[in-house]
Parts: sequence; C-alpha cells; structure tokens
Amino acid sequence: MNDPQLTGQGRTDSARGGAASDRHRPRYHFLPPSGWMNDPNGLVQWEGRYHLFYQYSPEFGDVPDSHRAATLKHWGHAVSDDLVHWEHWPVALTPTPGGPDKDGCYSGCAVDNDGVPTLVYTGVFPQCACIATSTDGLVTWEKHPANPVVAAPPPGLAVPGFRDHSVWSESDGWHQVIGSGIRGVGGTALHYTSPDLIHWRYRGQLLTGDAELTGAMWECPDFFPLDDRHVLMVSAHPGATAVVYWVGPYAAGTYDGVYRGRVDMGTCFYAPQSMQDDQGRRLMWGWLREGRPAAAQQAAGWSGTLSLPRVLDLDAAGRLRSAPAPELTALRRRRHAVGSLDLNGNRSHLLPGVNGASLEIIAEFAPSATGKVGLGVFCSPDGAEQTQITYNFVNDRLELDCQQSSLDLTTDRGVSGGPLFRDANDPLRLHVFLDGSVIEVFANGRAAATRVYPTRPDSVGVTVFGSEPRGSELYDDPADLQLTSLEAWEMSAIWDGTEAIPERL
Repeated sequence: MNDPQLTGQGRTDSARGGAASDRHRPRYHFLPPSGWMNDPNGLVQWEGRYHLFYQYSPEFGDVPDSHRAATLKHWGHAVSDDLVHWEHWPVALTPTPGGPDKDGCYSGCAVDNDGVPTLVYTGVFPQCACIATSTDGLVTWEKHPANPVVAAPPPGLAVPGFRDHSVWSESDGWHQVIGSGIRGVGGTALHYTSPDLIHWRYRGQLLTGDAELTGAMWECPDFFPLDDRHVLMVSAHPGATAVVYWVGPYAAGTYDGVYRGRVDMGTCFYAPQSMQDDQGRRLMWGWLREGRPAAAQQAAGWSGTLSLPRVLDLDAAGRLRSAPAPELTALRRRRHAVGSLDLNGNRSHLLPGVNGASLEIIAEFAPSATGKVGLGVFCSPDGAEQTQITYNFVNDRLELDCQQSSLDLTTDRGVSGGPLFRDANDPLRLHVFLDGSVIEVFANGRAAATRVYPTRPDSVGVTVFGSEPRGSELYDDPADLQLTSLEAWEMSAIWDGTEAIPERL
C-alpha cells in the first residue's frame, strides 16, 4: 500500500497536472486526483463520518509490464463529514501477489461486524469472495487468512460470472447476494448465509431475471429495505447500459420482487451502491462512465467520476424515486433568478447571466395538455453546440438529447430518456446539475445522467424553450407552455488541483 505507484504518486504527478487543467473535469463531483475510477464500493458511515471506497487504478492499462500492478483494480478511499467535501485517504486494498486477489480487488461492500469494520470484495481469475478488516478506524486493512471465503460459484450451475457483493445481517446471522447469471436464462442474485462472514452456505437464487429484459449477467447487486419493502438493484451486463430494479416483500429468505424498470434514464450511470446513514436515509452513488474514446481519457490523465449523492424513497405506486442530497446546497454561490416566461409559439429564451460549466438550476413549468418544454445547456451562442433537456407533456417522456452536445464526433452524442409518471395536474420541475462534462437531471422524482464534451469555450449558455406539436390547432386542448420560475446558482469547487492520495495518515 505504500508503493508510490499505488498511491497516486510517482508517474501520476504529471498526469494529475494534466487532469486538473482539463475543462471537462468535474469540479464538485467526487473523483480521485488522476487515474481511472469506476464503481463505488463499501459505502458506510462510521462514527459519524461518511466513508466512500471506489474501484481505482492509479494508471491506465496501456503501460509497460513493469507497471502492471498499478493498472490492477485497487480500492480507493475518501472520507467526508458533510457528503459534499471529501478528503482522500490512503488506498485501502491493493492486490496481493500470489493471493486470491492477485489480479485485482474488485467490487464489494462494507459492514459493521460487532464493532469490527469489514470489507467484502471480489478477487478475480478466478472470481471469488474475500474479506478484510480494520482495527485503526478504517485507515489500514488486513486481509483474512481464510480468503477466499467463497472460492467458487455453486457446483452444478453454468454461470457467466460470479462477482460483487451485497451483505446484511438478520436474526439468524449474515446474508449476502453475489451477482451472477444462469446461462440461457438470465441474470441472478445468488443467496448465501453465514454465522461469521467467513463460512458461507449457498441457499439458492434470491431472484433470477429474463436475459432479454434484464441482461444475461447481473453485476453490483444491492439489496436493501426501503419503507416497508425491499429493493434489489442490479447492473445489467453485458452492455453496461442499464441499472434495473425490483420492489417487493422479503421474509425468511424469500423475495417476491416485482420488476419496476430503470434506476436512471441516462446513458452513463452504472454500478450504484447505497447505504443507510445515521439519519435513516437511503443514500446512493453511481459511477458516471466516460463518453469519449479511451485515448482521450488517457491523454487527459483521468477517467470516471461518481454521481452526486442521491436520497432514495418509494412513491405511492412503489416506484423508486431519487433526489439530490440537500447538503449539496452548501456549494451554492452567486444566485440568478428568472420570473415567468411565455413559451408558446415555439419560443426560446437565452437566459442572460446564467452561464457556465459549473451550475445548479431549478426550473418549474406549469402543467400543459400538449407540447414540449425544456432547457438547453452547454449552449454556444449560435447553437452549434448544445444539449437539450426536454419534457413531452403528451407522452410523459423526459429526454436528454446530446446529438449536438459536441463538435467532436468521437464522443457519445445520443438520445436517452424515459417516463416521469407525473400526475397531469402537477407542475414539471427540472433540477439540473452541470459540472464540467457531467449533466445530472432530477425531474419529479426521476433521475437521468449523461456526459457531454463541448469543444468551444463559449458553449456555456443556458436557454429555456417551448415547442408546440405540429398541427397543434387540431388538439382539443392546445398547448399552454409556461415557465413559472427559474433559479440558478454558480457552484463552488471542492477540488483545486493540488489534492493527492496520501501514502499514510
């Protein structure tokens, strides 16, 4: 753990300098100083402080063999008192040569085992379950001599993978689900029980899906109680395009989950993990994958960021809702406000003074029978670059249109979205966070995230618009498109480019 190559020092000094100067690098989302990051891991609140672990490779994969150890997956670690500002701590887990995690410490979770903080994670080649514990307040970690504590999938099952862990305790001991799949059937969550986190017994499949609907392999399962039901979230693989979830009752090892859909309607949100904090809230983070080529990521010296912390609950129909953690208001600085605007007649308004690549925007629109309304963000003055966040009142669809987000044709520039399940009489509320290359949208309880890479320095404008349907005169209820209010804040940064991952505390 103290090797400079493994702690963000050494070669990564120059990479960190390039990363800090990249205009697309987020300023208030969490990410390491440089290198590669992906899944959030081991979310836990310990003695009042939030601990965030994450998949971390100090260097990218295309390096000489002598640096191979630095390209393997480690567990990075950061700590926060407020969910907003983060302090980098030493790397928590590093692959052990000759050990079951010699080829990487992959995703997992953290639990409190009678006062002993314990990480449950995946070793690879072959995939297996391992544990590590800490006796010094989560600073350093010792891997258990019994590793791997689950050496292989259950015999007799033809599985495409066996990785990632969600662990919880019940009156009869410890339970966990491991992400997997049944060949020819679909993804599955394999259920195990243990008296001590070391000796595990396979109990069966907690839930198995349909490969055509929810993927052939489930990664990063997260199983947790919410309100009076249980939620199972999984990341559908291959494709890494969707996080899906079920909601239903759970008792005595039996789960009767009903498939409800996607957790996030965007293009980049993957591998989320949640935790319950001391306030009783269910908090969730996800990995926001890059949307530019690997060569561009490597040239920038960094890749990947986490979503903002989201608070989860269920609506009256039992669907998952997401909202940004209220602590994020601490980042607000200069405020801009816009009053009501008439958006009928296909009108678009450039908002004077509301511009930048680091903003929070809350826009409310009156309900309408027909038509579309929305926001344009990262807009150049001539509209050559822009990303549109649109809501269609007719089909209840939120859409993130990135087709003109960048003049760089090598970046992802697709369209994504889904339904809000908005009551027809409710106003539409778009709560948007812009941060470098990140767009996170919260709309009437639903969430969507995407990544964009504008090329022009003047692609920082914000517009509000309305669009009436073609042949709108034929509708019994014509469109009445109105912005009722809009507030925007310039956001302060939590990073200044000088941060580093320490070798020790």
